[in-house]
Parts: sequence; C-alpha cells; structure tokens
Amino acid sequence: MYKAQAFVETEKASRYLKALCNHFDRKVTAQYDDNQGTVQFGFGDCQMQATNGTLVISIQADTDENFGRVKHVVGDHLVRFSGEDVPGVDWVDEA
Repeated sequence: MYKAQAFVETEKASRYLKALCNHFDRKVTAQYDDNQGTVQFGFGDCQMQATNGTLVISIQADTDENFGRVKHVVGDHLVRFSGEDVPGVDWVDEA
C-alpha cells in the first residue's frame, strides 16, 4: 500500500475541504462535514482534515501508478480551487 500526507497551510482549510469533497462527490463517493472528509476514488482514497490554519490530506493507493494519479487529482484540484492561496501541494510519502 502506498501512502502520503500533505500539510497545506491556509486559513481557508474548511472551505477547500468542502469544495473538493463536493466536487468529487459528483463522480465518486465522498462524505464530509466542516472539519473532515473522505473521498473514495476507484483508484485510491483520500482523507482530509481541516484544522486552524492547516488542511491535512492523507492519501493511499494499491499501485504506484494509482498513487501518482491520486496525488495529481487531489493536488491539481486544490491548486485550481484555491487560486493563488495554495501554489502547490508537497506530498510526504510514508515508508
């Protein structure tokens, strides 16, 4: 199992969490509230938690290819939704 986390510093963590989950919920299974969310892509999973000033994103996938895909989909959407607030997502792979 491939796993990674990202800690995105932003005062709009809850807003971005809800926007991402709402968007993904149109095509895949997503559950969320103001402070946490889960998205089940067919190729991997994503959990998000909004805290004061930080959006914590945890992802996992079974294959290296799907792992890269989850990173790209979640990171790309967050950057697009945030405008200039989040210039990029720095993933930290878990051993």
